[in-house]
Parts: sequence; C-alpha cells; structure tokens
Amino acid sequence: MACADRKIRLAVNGTALLSQLTGIGQYTKHLMTEIEKRAGFELNYFYGIRWSNRLRIGALPQIGRIRTFLRTAIPKPYEVSRLIQGARFRAGLKRWPADLYHEPNFMPFRFDGPTVTTIHDMSYLRYPETHPKIRVDMMNRLLPKSVERSSHILTDSEFVRDEILSAFGVSPSKVHAVHLGASSDYRPMTAGQTRKCMQQYELIHGSYVLAVGTLEPRKNLVQALRAYRNLPAPMRDRYPLVVAGMKGWFSDKIEAEMRELEAKGQVRLLGYVPHELLPQLYAAASMLIYPSIYEGFGLPPLEAMASGIPVITSNQSSMPEVVGDAGYTIDPMDMEAMTAAMHEIVDATDQRQMRIARGLARAKLFSWERCAEQTLAVYDLALTGG
Repeated sequence: MACADRKIRLAVNGTALLSQLTGIGQYTKHLMTEIEKRAGFELNYFYGIRWSNRLRIGALPQIGRIRTFLRTAIPKPYEVSRLIQGARFRAGLKRWPADLYHEPNFMPFRFDGPTVTTIHDMSYLRYPETHPKIRVDMMNRLLPKSVERSSHILTDSEFVRDEILSAFGVSPSKVHAVHLGASSDYRPMTAGQTRKCMQQYELIHGSYVLAVGTLEPRKNLVQALRAYRNLPAPMRDRYPLVVAGMKGWFSDKIEAEMRELEAKGQVRLLGYVPHELLPQLYAAASMLIYPSIYEGFGLPPLEAMASGIPVITSNQSSMPEVVGDAGYTIDPMDMEAMTAAMHEIVDATDQRQMRIARGLARAKLFSWERCAEQTLAVYDLALTGG
C-alpha cells in the first residue's frame, strides 16, 4: 500500500449513513467497517455539513424532515443542497486533510487529489421511466462529470462495469468490478432463534413468501404480486406474501395491487425492517421472490442464500452473476414461471433442499472482507497514479 511510512488519510462521504440504511448505506457501512480494521488508515467521514473521524451507524430522524423541507420550500433543492455540501466538504478539508477521497454514492465533490467513486448501477439510463424525471435529468447532467473527475471507478458487478465502459468510453483500466458481501448476521436459524421477529410481526417461521426492497417500479413487485395471486387460495392463506421495504417513488400502482390481497390477510406490508430483525425475517421465510428488472448487484438474493432459503429472481442485469445456478433465474415479466417456481419450492422437497444447499455454497463466495481487500487494491492504484 502506498504511503506505507505513515497512515493514509482517507476521506469518505458518509451521508448515505444518515438515513435508514438501504443499499448504498449498507455498502458504505460494511465496507468502511472492514477498512477500519486494517492498520495504516486514518478515516474521516463527511456527513453532509460536518466532518467526523467516527463511522456513524444509525439514521438521524431529522434528516428526513430536512429533506422534505428542502423539496417543498426551495426551487431545485438537489442543486442547492449539493452546492452547500460541496462548499462544506472543501472547507472541512482544511481541518481534515486527505490523501485519497472515496465517494461511495455516484457523485464525488471536487477534490484536489486522487478520487475513487463507486457507481452502483446505470438504471437511470437503461430504465429512465422507473425514476423521477428530476433524478434522470440530474444523473444525465452530472454523472459524466463524475466519471471524468474520478481517478478510478468501482462497480458492484461485471455487468455494471461493462455498462460504464459502453456508456462513457473510458479506459478499462479505470473501472473495477468489486462484488459486495453478505454480513455474517445472515445465516440459517431455527424457529427459536427467529422468535423475536416472528412475534413482533405476527408471522410463523417457515410459512411466508418474502419480498425485500424499496417500493419502486424497478423492483417489479407488481409482477411478483400478480404471480403470487395465481397461487391457489389455500396456499396463499398458508404462505402470505410479506413485503419488507420503504415506500419509494411511483409506489401508488404497487400499493393498489396489494389492497385486495392485504384485505384477505394474504399480503403483509411491513415497511422498513430494522437491521437487528432483518436477518431473522430472511431466515424464517419459505423463500425470497426478487424479480427486479435491473440491479447493479442486488443484496437481497445474496442475503437470502446466506440465510438458507431458496431465491426466485430475474435472469436480467447482474442477478445471474450473483446467484449463479443456486436460484431460479427467470424472465421478470413471466408471471407463469414465477408462480411455477413458488409452487415447486413449496411442493418439491428435494428441489427446495438442492436450491438451499447451492445457495449456501454460493453465498460463501462473497464477503465484505473480500470486498474491502479488492477495494484497497484500487485505492493503491489511485494513490500511485496507476
């Protein structure tokens, strides 16, 4: 590692850690937790307007209220917020100097030194209709500048790496695919070990279909609901569809699809599930259904495999790269195939056990420790001008 004679001062944008942790927040948390274990680093985090040398774990409730205020009270709130944060970032570097800057969330601030940026997906370009127009416009305007400004770029999968090379024409030596990991919290559990979660949400261990993800069009939950509706009523009664995730953009259609089945008790919408309960929720499920039309990586299928439950997911984007032959990878628009896969998991014990065994073996190929080691190698390239 470069600068071996002294600690490397690493600046990290930790703003994604200030809200309830979804994909980017989880990535930042787990990656930096691993890097902090390594000697030779001095990590300093930028939290929107302040700097700290502590990795913050846990949302600040006031952040949501501030963002709501900005969206309603200020024209072009993202641009205003970004200008303020950029100024605070640069001003803070006088007190918190850095040898290297890692931006884990697409858009690096200006920094007079080597910059490593993580670009998690290109969904705004491939499926713009699944995002608010303001976000698509912003990404089209700013992401090319982010790519140009970065010394090196990290992606969560080879799939996204190929998309970036195609979209921006950058040198292949600048873009590096580094797979994410599953926390050791995700593991098979007995009914006794999941009792707290089951009691809180009034569920039965082993008797529900799980869907995890923000309620937004890209997650394709509407198709999952329609496939689930095609199961026989007795099966739906025995195996309700449990949806864990916050409301996102364009969620009205998804909620409308849920109402009839919710009224029958066959769909349960849990909202955001805290980290301490989520591994239990996975481990107690009969299966995970995750037919997203586009993912840069997709942590839920990996976490499900590590938890010892079968996975039904998409055959598109990065999903085959994550689940390999362990999961059911199907056309995300093929409701009949989704329904058949759910049937098979419930009815065919040998198939279910085979998928579980393959999933547990597959999950061992991914870890946050390995993600950190490969990320450190890219840091070294950035620091040495490689």
